[in-house]
Amino acid sequence: MTRLTAADFDPEVLKLFDGYVHGQVSRRDFLARAGRYAAGGVTAATLLAQLSPSFAAPLVGPNDARLKTSYQEFPSPQGYGKLRGYLAVPANAKGKLPAVLVVHENRGLNPHIEDIARRLALDGFIAFAPDALFPLGGYPGDEDSARTLFSKLDQTKTRADFIAAAHALKNMPQAAGKIGVVGFCYGGGIANYLATQLPDLAAAVPFYGQQPPAAEVAHIRAPLLIHDAGKDERILAGWPAYEAALQANKVAYQHYVYAGVEHGFNNDTTPRYDDAAAKLAWGRTLAFLKEKLA
Repeated sequence: MTRLTAADFDPEVLKLFDGYVHGQVSRRDFLARAGRYAAGGVTAATLLAQLSPSFAAPLVGPNDARLKTSYQEFPSPQGYGKLRGYLAVPANAKGKLPAVLVVHENRGLNPHIEDIARRLALDGFIAFAPDALFPLGGYPGDEDSARTLFSKLDQTKTRADFIAAAHALKNMPQAAGKIGVVGFCYGGGIANYLATQLPDLAAAVPFYGQQPPAAEVAHIRAPLLIHDAGKDERILAGWPAYEAALQANKVAYQHYVYAGVEHGFNNDTTPRYDDAAAKLAWGRTLAFLKEKLA
């Protein structure tokens, strides 16, 4: 079966879908407005199903013998009281390892983000991926329900949970002491946020994430590796102000814009995935994390 790509969809459908997954367009509105682009027996509901994630083929399977995985809980007194996340470590690690916090999109800890954690562990990192939805019962198993739950979170408490998760990761006995963060979409925004909050953060890698307020940039000490999509008008609109603040505060950063690709291009469970851009960005990410967390 041929894999669908962003090129198989009208650009207006992709814009509608981006609005839908980020809560700006309801499911009903998506179906009503996307219907005008449906043709050849394809319905608006089919378009939505085609664009939605499929978790059937993870790159690294959950039972990979090269890894040890588990779910761990830690206190978060400033947040929701307790946090829970997915921990992946190399099975035969010798000595302490660099550690990376993995922050999900706006659907909680779904199978794709667990796969990302396993990929990092195969490259020699301790990877910990918290589930922001844990206080509301955890990732519910489908993306629509997850988005609905996500909108009910108190983001002040949720952000405190991610700060607590970073501290817990750094203090794990197998961790070498330096930690980085990589996040996607909502998680990219959290990666930027954590850079403003954690003076001992050693590296931050936001993928197409919301930028922090310019006034907060002065607090950033970590070097940044920023990945953005060329067709992501929503996120790119905030870049000039962020870049000006980064330069004014002499923050070390690298910014890559991948031409011709959509928001979410690294997520290989959806048609918005772009193989060339994703592999290039991921290679850069691994090299950056290995350098900064050494």
